Amino acid sequence: MPRSRLLAVDEGDFGLVLRAARFAAWKHRDQRRKGRGHLPYINHPLDLADVLWFEGGVRDPVVLAAALLHDTIEDTQTSLQELQGEFGEQIARIVMEVTDERSLHWRARKKLQVSRARLASPAARQVKLADKICNLRSMISSPPNGWSIERQRAYFDWSKEVVDQLRGANPELEARFDQVHKKRP
Repeated sequence: MPRSRLLAVDEGDFGLVLRAARFAAWKHRDQRRKGRGHLPYINHPLDLADVLWFEGGVRDPVVLAAALLHDTIEDTQTSLQELQGEFGEQIARIVMEVTDERSLHWRARKKLQVSRARLASPAARQVKLADKICNLRSMISSPPNGWSIERQRAYFDWSKEVVDQLRGANPELEARFDQVHKKRP
């Protein structure tokens, strides 16, 4: 019988990740994903943490917590000050680096995401890579209702533009993105 590998985990680090998961679950409690299955939104941040840990080899609890929290400012009533108070400046900064400016027109937001990607910190780059991997996988398995094949392809193409600016952050995640991107509709 294979033995499971035990990892030495600092309880504080583990607690940080659990607190982030709980906070994100509460903040996203009434939200659903856009795909056919209308899955609970919390599945998305949990998927990011899973991709970072299992596919990207990321063990930094700050990066994992930021992944779990990455959409709280953008998609919930969470303020930057609340996030800073709960999780500190470092995590809040990473979340802000991957947060879209919702006051802008969607085309401007997309362009800004590409230009900001190259300036992102290594932690934010890894969160954004995981986000793009998860979003493409969702697009493949359950595209948003009403999205034509052309719109889905445009999303894949734009995601690649963003990821091309993130390269050098995590070779495993970059290779995984490339694999998923090959399944472009």
